[in-house]
Amino acid sequence: MAVDCAIIGGGPAGMNAALVLGRARRSVMVFDDNRPRNAVTRHTHGFLTRDGVTPGELRGLAQRELAAYQTVTVNRQRVTDIRRAGAGFHIGTGDGAWYAARKVLLATGLRETLPPIPGIGSYYGRSLFNCPYCDGWELRDRPLIVIADGMNAFTLTRLAYQWSKDLILCTNGARRTMSDEERLKLQSRGIRVSRERVVELEGEDGELRSVRLESGLRVRRTGGFVSPIWRQAAPFGDWLGCAANEQGGIQTDRLGRTSVYGIYAAGDSSVIAPAQAVIAAGEGSKAAIGINADLIQEDF
Repeated sequence: MAVDCAIIGGGPAGMNAALVLGRARRSVMVFDDNRPRNAVTRHTHGFLTRDGVTPGELRGLAQRELAAYQTVTVNRQRVTDIRRAGAGFHIGTGDGAWYAARKVLLATGLRETLPPIPGIGSYYGRSLFNCPYCDGWELRDRPLIVIADGMNAFTLTRLAYQWSKDLILCTNGARRTMSDEERLKLQSRGIRVSRERVVELEGEDGELRSVRLESGLRVRRTGGFVSPIWRQAAPFGDWLGCAANEQGGIQTDRLGRTSVYGIYAAGDSSVIAPAQAVIAAGEGSKAAIGINADLIQEDF
C-alpha cells in the first residue's frame, strides 16, 4: 500500500510539510538519515520562538511533535533511488527496501563547497558564516572579512556593512567580481577591497583571530562571511527531469510543484537564498498544501 506522500529530507522544510500533511490526515513517510547541511551550525537564528536554539534541538522538537500523529512515519534509511511507478513512485533505500508513494516531496537541501583556503572548515559555522541575516548580529561591530570570488561579492559585502563598518573584501585571487563603480562605492565607505588570495587563517577552537594574504600582509579579523558554491545535496531532481531555476535550485510554482507531475520541492532545494530555517519551514508548509490539494483533485 502506498503512502500519500514520501518526503525526502528531515530538515525544517520536510518536517513542516509532514506536520501539515499529517494533520490533513494524509499518510506520510519522512526519510531522514540525520545528515543535515547545517550540522556545523551551533545556533539557529531568525526563527520566532526558537531564536538561538541549536539545529539539533530544533530537529528534536519537530520529531517529538510529529510523533503525536499516527499518520506520519519517520524512516531513518538513506534514499538511494526514486522511480516512476504507474501513477506514483517507488522509493529505494540503502538497505535494499522499496516503498510506494503517490507523491514525492524533495526537501534534501543543499551542500556547499567552501573557498579553497587551508583550514577554512575549522572556522565555518563558528566565526565564518554564509548568511549575515542568520549570524550578523553575533558579529556586529567586529573587524570582519568577506571572502567572495563570484559576482555576488559586492552584494554580500554591502549587506555585511549593515552589521559592521570594519570590513575587508577579499576576492581570493578573482579579478572580475564587480564593476569599477561598485568597487569605488565600497571604498568610499572605508571598505578595503583586496584581490589577493587568503593563504592562512589563524585562530583557535574555530574563533578567527587574523588572516594572512599572499603578499605576506597579516590583518586582524575576528570573523566574517564567505560565499560558498552551492549544489543540490541529492541528485533526485536531475534524475527525475525536474527543471531548474536561475539559481540552480529546482523550479517550482508557489505551492512547490515542479515541472514533473507528482514531484514537489521545498526548502533550500528550491529556494537557494536566503537559506534560513524559518523560510524553509514556510516553503514546506506551502508545498504540503499543494500536495494535499492535488490529492483531493485526484480523489474527486
